[in-house]
Amino acid sequence: MSRAKILIAEDNPEGAELLEAYLDGADYDIETAIDGDDTLKKVQAFQPELILLDIMMPKISGFEVCKRLKAKAETRSIIVLMITALDQHHDIDRAVEAGTNDFLTKPINKMELLLRIKAALASRKHADPLEQTLAYIEGVQSAV
Repeated sequence: MSRAKILIAEDNPEGAELLEAYLDGADYDIETAIDGDDTLKKVQAFQPELILLDIMMPKISGFEVCKRLKAKAETRSIIVLMITALDQHHDIDRAVEAGTNDFLTKPINKMELLLRIKAALASRKHADPLEQTLAYIEGVQSAV
């Protein structure tokens, strides 16, 4: 079985390094992107199963990146976990409208991050979007 590919899209070098450190030792292939434009390019080249997507990025926001990915058949199935320092309800609403699978608020808790990644990747075995969502929720809740 091949290793899952995770793209870390984070414009802050320290934030990207922290996420990489959290994933160190886990069985994932990791690539990083520094802005929204770079993220879209890396998606085509790297073809990740999951993206840890910062919302506030230069060139193209995480909201717009997510919308573009979810609008295309070839990238629609990529799991997008948005990472944000924003905690206003309208920001969460915008993330959901953009098509995010879930979101994490900074500062990121390592165990929560690893749990959500594991649950999200495991949920991919379900072809039906509703079954996939239910499997993800069950995976997150079972570890709590």
